[in-house]
Amino acid sequence: MKALQRDHAAELKLAAERLKGTARHTEIIPSPVLSEMTGHEILLKPENLQVTGSFKIRGAYNKIASLTEEQIAHGIVTASAGNHAQGVAYAARERGAKATICMPQITPPLKVDATKAYGADVVLYGDVFDESAAHAAELADKEGMIYVPPFDDYEVICGQGTIGLEILEDVPNVTDVVVPLGGGGLGAGVALAIKTFKPEVRVIGAIPEGSPAWKDSLAAGRVSPADHVVTSAEGVAVKHPGDLPFALINEFLDDLVTVTERDINEMILLMLEKHKLVVEAAGAVSLAALEHLNLRSRKFAAATGPHVVVPIMSGGNIDTVTMGAVIQKGMIARGRIMNFEVELPDTPGQLVKVATLLAEQRANVIQLDHDQFKASGHYTNAVSLGVTVETNGPEHIDRILAALREAGFQPKRIY
Repeated sequence: MKALQRDHAAELKLAAERLKGTARHTEIIPSPVLSEMTGHEILLKPENLQVTGSFKIRGAYNKIASLTEEQIAHGIVTASAGNHAQGVAYAARERGAKATICMPQITPPLKVDATKAYGADVVLYGDVFDESAAHAAELADKEGMIYVPPFDDYEVICGQGTIGLEILEDVPNVTDVVVPLGGGGLGAGVALAIKTFKPEVRVIGAIPEGSPAWKDSLAAGRVSPADHVVTSAEGVAVKHPGDLPFALINEFLDDLVTVTERDINEMILLMLEKHKLVVEAAGAVSLAALEHLNLRSRKFAAATGPHVVVPIMSGGNIDTVTMGAVIQKGMIARGRIMNFEVELPDTPGQLVKVATLLAEQRANVIQLDHDQFKASGHYTNAVSLGVTVETNGPEHIDRILAALREAGFQPKRIY
């Protein structure tokens, strides 16, 4: 690969220079809550606050800035289901280039509109990203447009690598950087920057358990695509990692951590509550990895004290419906919402009895479903009552259920 022979230090500095005035130098945010949780100093790199809401503007703009005027005149084309589309559209507008973005037909309207708002033409094609990408490549061939790959490209990788440069500048005592891996452009760029300028800093990749391509590829020593990917983190749901990102990550990555969907949801909620930050699922993958880091592997770990860990929150483009579902799931997981069913004798005053009990236990009722037709036996003199209450943790839930049983009810917890 010719790209691996290039002068990485010079190319990364050039990318940083090009991005001045277009991409934001996102400011590090200390996280007392995560520091306490992990026992290390955790400093957040909030690329969710980047222009267009994700790091993708960096690679897209660096690639487009590297093109000649003649190339720009041919127009730019790319394929993306999300953040890369907005990055390319924004960067093309900055450079005065015409951009065409191919997106899968299932792309949420919000993302389509956001991309169009930056002045790009959007072509909805295919059911999955790979079909859109094939169509974009065809357009590039047929019409002479310049294709801007989402991750498998040296200029794109160097653009993403400017995040690594900023971390080294802002956190000179950093010991570990955690980065989510999808196609691998972000991971490769950050690893390349860190290992070029400060090789003793560890770079740790993070993936959802439902997206195993990186785990399989690193184990096999070559790109090994996943058969299927199942994760809410669509930003890292990539079946086929890039060849160039793989070559770099295979060489420079120090560790790989797998996280669960529950971990991801918990972190989205934690960021909202404790930091007032909106992070999409892919951006929360690096945060979810923090509790699973194996930082003992350093020979001098004991001598240097706690680690200074910088997780990269790659983006914040999450739609409100998904956000609502995440909040609810997160609250259920933490015991902050409980739903139970109980059968009541069909006599007056029973509902009041349950309501009084809940009030005594300081459980805030969110919803009641009083259904005469749902009782276990159609001919029994009973009514089914479904109750959703706001609680403040698993112990509180146990106390509420115990109080109901003591009063002669038989509550059945649904969630």
